[in-house]
Amino acid sequence: MQIYENYSVKEHNTFKMDVCCARFVCVEHPEEVRQLAKQGLFQSEHFILGGGSNVLFTQDYAGTVIHPVFKGMEVMEETDDDVLLRVAAGEEWEHLQQFCLQHQLYGIENLIGIPGLVGSAPVQNIGAYGVEVKDSIARVEGLRTDTLQPFALSNTQCHFGYRDSIFKRELKHKCFITHVIFRLSKREHYTLTYKALNAELDRCGMKPSLQNITDCILRVRNSKLPDISKIGCAGSFFKNPVLTQAEFEQLQQTFPDLVSYPAEEGHVKLSAGQLIEKAGWKGRRNDDAGVYDKQALVLVNYGMATPQEIVSLCQQVIDDVNKLFGVTLAPEVNIL
Repeated sequence: MQIYENYSVKEHNTFKMDVCCARFVCVEHPEEVRQLAKQGLFQSEHFILGGGSNVLFTQDYAGTVIHPVFKGMEVMEETDDDVLLRVAAGEEWEHLQQFCLQHQLYGIENLIGIPGLVGSAPVQNIGAYGVEVKDSIARVEGLRTDTLQPFALSNTQCHFGYRDSIFKRELKHKCFITHVIFRLSKREHYTLTYKALNAELDRCGMKPSLQNITDCILRVRNSKLPDISKIGCAGSFFKNPVLTQAEFEQLQQTFPDLVSYPAEEGHVKLSAGQLIEKAGWKGRRNDDAGVYDKQALVLVNYGMATPQEIVSLCQQVIDDVNKLFGVTLAPEVNIL
């Protein structure tokens, strides 16, 4: 492992916040996690950082940032129908996507273009364009940092929810994910429930295929989301709020054009982006902190925004949406 003191994490967070941590540890092998646990590192202030694409550092971090860099993909089982693929936590999500394209494996193609590392995917239960990663996860493996015991949690045991999992709740700060095991289909099938994806396929005159789906999703993403190599952001900053059916119907009386999606039984999911846009925030900026002009769900750092300016902007958006709709937005991004 590599250990650095008083280390800037600017190149390890997509918001490009130039803050330092007291110690930065690059974990180069899964067994090193046990060593760190035995040293008591996980009993002190720490943060496990993947690709830094879902975090906003608001100040220098007084603890240890732990960053997995170990990689690898291994086919564990294979049938005529599917493949069980074990992927290391430090593997780039994009590399997994390319592997699936190369080997014609179906299930996560709608999640193309999401930045970050594989180990972070189940924590957040990443999702896009009608698909959540939980739909393709067989189990998650790692080490309980509080007991030094290895764990292997099945899909059900991970308690996946909308942008949620056991790793954000019961096991928060108690485990280190080392591998994610995906069950990927060898049989051709697609999730085409997202209107913008279908519209792009039609516009290009394309029939569904693994390559065509990924190409179309990347075009749709790039038309709405900033290039993180040029503009600092963390993708969707807010979760889509979930209301009861009764709450939604009451709100719909005042705002009949509200976009909605099915949620768990008796509930409806609203479009946070639409609420923010209706509250007048799309395209607005306070100096270098702004709401992206092509997607109101995205808060951006246009260059020199401070963490406090992003936090202030976030709160202003939450307040104005609540004032107009009586709905409280919750950040999807980890704010440290």
